[in-house]
Amino acid sequence: MPGCLMFGVRCLILNCRLIWMQMARRGYGKFVAAGLVFAGFAASLFWWRLEGLKRWELLLPVNSCTAALGCYVLSRRWVSSFLGSLFAGAIYGFGPFMLGLGKFHPTAGFLAASIPWLLCPAAFGGKTKWRRNAGLLVIFPFAAIVLFFEASAHYGLFPVSIRIRLGADDLVSLFAPLVAAEHDIVNTTMVGFYHIPTAALVMGCAMLLAARRLHIIALLLVGVGLGCCRSFFEVSPVMWLSIPAVCCSVMIGAGIEGLTLAGPADRKWLLTAAIIQGGGAIAALFLATKYFQVFLGLGDTYARLFVQTAEMYVLGAVAVLILFFTTGAKLGIRPIRWAILCLSMGIDIYLAAGFIIARVL
Repeated sequence: MPGCLMFGVRCLILNCRLIWMQMARRGYGKFVAAGLVFAGFAASLFWWRLEGLKRWELLLPVNSCTAALGCYVLSRRWVSSFLGSLFAGAIYGFGPFMLGLGKFHPTAGFLAASIPWLLCPAAFGGKTKWRRNAGLLVIFPFAAIVLFFEASAHYGLFPVSIRIRLGADDLVSLFAPLVAAEHDIVNTTMVGFYHIPTAALVMGCAMLLAARRLHIIALLLVGVGLGCCRSFFEVSPVMWLSIPAVCCSVMIGAGIEGLTLAGPADRKWLLTAAIIQGGGAIAALFLATKYFQVFLGLGDTYARLFVQTAEMYVLGAVAVLILFFTTGAKLGIRPIRWAILCLSMGIDIYLAAGFIIARVL
């Protein structure tokens, strides 16, 4: 344990140095502004539950803010716009995965909140004296997860069951997170990124492939693979999923920037994103019809949630189609593009996050 503690202290010192350098380069004002936005967002979502929370459960809003701010800092490596990074942080810190961890011990959420911070050395190390070995620094989050569970077992704390891993039934939350949360939040591994951010994820993936950032894709696949495997080193497979969740959140932040700055050559990706959003709406309405037909109205709750899911997908499709037609007409109006996309995503994140929090707490 002393050796593990010393390793953790060294990682923390290195992490703080790199983050401080990044803040100095980008400006402290935006960092503080992002922290205030996330704190306000958490207060509006959790304030009505604070009185009923136990001592350890008070960590839940802190975990969300810490995770969101960490993902914001990490995304600044690839996302130049403040709003793109802000939404990247919000989607991770207040996304289905992070909020879904609230059903476990709050320290599990704290571990997930530390993952984007621990990825910062690998992201920013290339611009420091560690640039030759910056790629090796990606081991930090993996080592932290293993050490966390080793320390937990040493002190008799078991925050997450090691038997829980990603299964086929959990993939429902990729398409309809509200339905998954209503169905069985306790036994479901919440993955996904709400409804409208799916459009930005499509654009972000296209940008990632175009830039040939294969190391990010490899990191994402490793995290998903470990999340589907059985436990080893007494680590819960669920916690490995925090790594791909961070990667996808950063891609969504880059995708939001790409959607708003898209030109005529990018219209095919805008159309693809709109088709995916429209397809999600049609599928949700079809399932809502099926559940409304269940005997004695036993499926009405799920049917109404599928209708709400369809409404969010329709809102996303309309927003992306507006971007598609303004791009075709070669209209700049970038502030209006930002306003349309940010408003629609903000509504989606706020309503869905509030629903999941109500089910978890």
